[in-house]
Amino acid sequence: MNLPFPSERIVVIAITRHGIALAGRVVAALPGAQLYAPEKFRAEAEAAALGAAVCYAGKTGAQIPALFEQFDGIAAIIPLGAMVRMMSPHLKGKEHDPGVVVLDGAGHYAIPVLAGHLGSANALAEYLARALGALPVLTTASDVRETLAVDLLGRELGWTFAATKQVIVRASAAVVNEEPVALVQEAGSRDWWTHHANGRSNALPANIRLLQNIEELDPSRYGAVLWITQRQPDALPAVLHEAIRDRLIVYTPPQADMKVALGIGCDSGTTFDTIARAVDAALEQAGVNDSDVDAVASIDLKASEPCLLQLAAARGWQIKFYPAAELSAVAVPNPSEVVRKYTGTPSVSEAAALLAAETDMSQLLVEKYKLRGPDGRNATISIARIAQ
Repeated sequence: MNLPFPSERIVVIAITRHGIALAGRVVAALPGAQLYAPEKFRAEAEAAALGAAVCYAGKTGAQIPALFEQFDGIAAIIPLGAMVRMMSPHLKGKEHDPGVVVLDGAGHYAIPVLAGHLGSANALAEYLARALGALPVLTTASDVRETLAVDLLGRELGWTFAATKQVIVRASAAVVNEEPVALVQEAGSRDWWTHHANGRSNALPANIRLLQNIEELDPSRYGAVLWITQRQPDALPAVLHEAIRDRLIVYTPPQADMKVALGIGCDSGTTFDTIARAVDAALEQAGVNDSDVDAVASIDLKASEPCLLQLAAARGWQIKFYPAAELSAVAVPNPSEVVRKYTGTPSVSEAAALLAAETDMSQLLVEKYKLRGPDGRNATISIARIAQ
C-alpha cells in the first residue's frame, strides 16, 4: 500500500522509553519522518531516529498546535484517551485536521482517531500495520462494510471530485445503508475498485450499479449518483441535472499528461507476450498509456533478457539497468526475501521504478502487478509518477 502523503510530512511522537523504542521501527518504515520526544529521553530518541529526533521541554500537549500546522500525518505512541484530550482543543474539522493514528506501546494495534478519510489516517494506519505486523482498527462505516467511500474514490488515480458537504453525507449514507447507487463511468481507469483508498479485494457491492453514460440514468431509482467524467454538470439536460443535483458527485480524472517510470522484473525466459500483457495491464491500472512512459528500468541481471529487450525496442523505450546493491537500498512497500534470494535485492520492479522516477514510494501508481504466463514464468510491473 502506498503512503497517503510524503513521509516528510509525517511526525512520530512518543513519550515513554518503551514507546520511543517502537518509534524507531515506525521511523524506519517512514523514511523522512520526524521523531518528537521529551527532552529527558533525548539519548533514546536520537538513537531510535539515527540522530534525527526533535526533543522538546515542557508538556507534550503544548506541542500539538505546531504539529497540527506542520504535518499531514501524526503517528502517536501515546495512550488513546490522553491523545484525544490533547487534540480536542485544536480540532478544526475533517477538511483541515491532519490524519492521526495512535499506536499502543507494544505495536499490536494501529488506530486511526482523526480524519480517517480526508486526512488519510485510515490509509496511514493500514500502512503502519503492514510495516509493524500490527492490526489496523478501522471504525469508519465504509471500511467496516468494505464498501466504497465516496470521498476517496479514485484518489490514488489522481481524480478530483466536486460536491457540497450535504451531498457527500447523503451519498455516503446511501452507500453504507445499501441503497441503490448509480456509478456512471465515462472516463478514467476502469480499475478504480482495487485501487480505491485502502484497496478492496472483495466484489463490488451489489447496491452499486455501473452505467456507461449518464443519459441512460433513471433518477427515480437511485439514492446517489457518482459520475466519473470529463464533462461539466451543465452539459447535462436541464431536467436531468435538476432531478439529481442534490445527490450528484462529479469525479474528474486527470487528463493523460503525467509522465511515469516503469519498473520491470521477470523470470528468465519469460515470453514477449507475457511481458507485453503485464505492461499493458499495469498501464491500464494506472490510467496511463505508452506515450506517458518517460523512463523504463530493471535489474542488471536482465540486461540480456531477449524478450525484455524486444519489448523495449518495439515500443521505442530505452531501459536503464541498476545493480542489485543500488536497488536493495530503496524503501519499497512489498519487499520479498524470495526475490532477494535469486537477485540479491528484495525488490526489482518497485525499486527500479522508484529509482528511474527519482522519487519515493508515495508516488507509486502501481505497486507490484504480477502476471504468470502459460509457461509458468512471471513478469512483474511497477509504475511510479515522475514529478513534473
